[in-house]
Amino acid sequence: MKQGIFTITENKPLTNDVMRMRLSGDVSAITAPGQFINIKLDGLFLRRPISVYDLDLTGVSIIYKVVGKGTAALAKMKSGDTLDVLTGLGNGYDLSKCGNDVCLLGGGVGVPPLYLLCKSLLAQGKHVFVVLGFNTKNEVFCEDAFRALGADVTVTTVDGSYGVKGFVTDALPKNYDYFYTCGPEPMLKAVYRSTKISGQFSFEERMGCGFGACMGCSCKTISGYKRICKDGPVLEKEEITWED
Repeated sequence: MKQGIFTITENKPLTNDVMRMRLSGDVSAITAPGQFINIKLDGLFLRRPISVYDLDLTGVSIIYKVVGKGTAALAKMKSGDTLDVLTGLGNGYDLSKCGNDVCLLGGGVGVPPLYLLCKSLLAQGKHVFVVLGFNTKNEVFCEDAFRALGADVTVTTVDGSYGVKGFVTDALPKNYDYFYTCGPEPMLKAVYRSTKISGQFSFEERMGCGFGACMGCSCKTISGYKRICKDGPVLEKEEITWED
């Protein structure tokens, strides 16, 4: 984990309530797709954890949905503004576990962390299927970005207004040997029940500190309680136990 001051170089809307922000600064602590950053905002006690969307040597990009005071404040910021950011948080996805045909399943704001993962897998020569799930056509984002990488992309919408009607589990490819997923818990449960092979799940959880000190985001696994911010947010399918 590393703390630093980052400068905003882009903050633009992708949909009515989804924004993409580009931050310039030291990203050396970010070592794996699926990690997140934690942003301090003036007047708010808790930092806001947001997944890493993309990364290069000069900075990091995030995609966030405006849902509360923190993200509303972020949406009002402009190029040149600065932010106090913790980077390199969470364990990220383990790319060593997959085979050659990999499926990525993302729902809503669970889509962004899959982008850097997709880039990394394609760089290793993997064949990547991407299934992006949304409620309706107006909420769709990042489809073109994944296609531009060279992935096989399918979009699902619950109301059938775009792509395949239904959920991400309705568009699983016929042949794949491993999967990675991120999204709201009902979607993750559906993926868990619909897949017969191993995979990795990235959990969205309310966090206090973001680095394992407060224990506020603990969840139960088959080997005991784990902190989503520190031991996660990525868990392997075999260690997950659902509490209904």
